[in-house]
Amino acid sequence: MRKKIVAGNWKMNMNLAEGLKFAGSIDKYFKENPSEKVQVILCTPFIHLAGVSEIVKHGKVALGAQNCASEASGAYTGEVSAYMIKSTGAEYVILGHSERRSYYHEDDKLINKKTLLAINSGLKVIFCCGEVLKEREEAKHFLIVRRQLEEGLFTLSEEQMNSIIIAYEPVWAIGTGLTASPDQAQEMHQYIRGQVK
Repeated sequence: MRKKIVAGNWKMNMNLAEGLKFAGSIDKYFKENPSEKVQVILCTPFIHLAGVSEIVKHGKVALGAQNCASEASGAYTGEVSAYMIKSTGAEYVILGHSERRSYYHEDDKLINKKTLLAINSGLKVIFCCGEVLKEREEAKHFLIVRRQLEEGLFTLSEEQMNSIIIAYEPVWAIGTGLTASPDQAQEMHQYIRGQVK
């Protein structure tokens, strides 16, 4: 039986006080309205991780980061390693998000490297994949997603794959006014399951 997961990320928004207050309200809601049917994951900016970890540690909400560095440690000013993220109490990290791929030119090879570092640090990875509008219109969506999976994940062992959650992002439907239908999403989900199998 598939586990239902709702993972939210508030991107680069809210200062520390606002973020902690927001996380507190989410935690309170799920303590008062527990659900055994869904795993809720809150993925915060780095500055919120340690504080939010304290807020959610006895509740039903899990904690994740929105990214991690491509190196384990060293002289990489401004970067945050997977090991550092894990030390805050976080359990998850989002990798391959469409904004990271687009704005920061992260390719599948880099995302694969980050994925291995994250798993080796004890984190579970929310691995994002998906196609942009031009790729969808040119009927290349399956090819794009297959490449992202092959180059980003398929070097992992079966045991390592147990630490992966694959999140399909129909990038063409984000902020464009277009909507991915349930049938389109299910078609891609089925394709992804087939590729992983």
